[in-house]
Amino acid sequence: MFIAMNRFKVLKDGASEFEERWLTRESRLHELDGFIAFHMLRGPEREDHILYASHTLWASKAHFEAWTRSEQFRASHARAGGRPLTLGHPEFEGFEVFQTVVPRRQAAE
Repeated sequence: MFIAMNRFKVLKDGASEFEERWLTRESRLHELDGFIAFHMLRGPEREDHILYASHTLWASKAHFEAWTRSEQFRASHARAGGRPLTLGHPEFEGFEVFQTVVPRRQAAE
């Protein structure tokens, strides 16, 4: 598995608009092979921003990379404009999963 994350430092006065953009955007992730799940996370509040992170789970790094080259990726990011709501660009972090622990009853299913 592969986890792709983007960390966003969102200006405090733009937090509501930032969340609304994510909640109303058309996601096309479900159209891609290897897509497992997406989460948008709200984190701690700092003096000048609120930390957010997108968290996408893929079957493999290759599946994630195919997403970044897809028409669905281009379409999903086409509406990224508007007034700046963040301090700089998002910071990407990619992780290869080397261990997974699940509840025993889930592992038996």
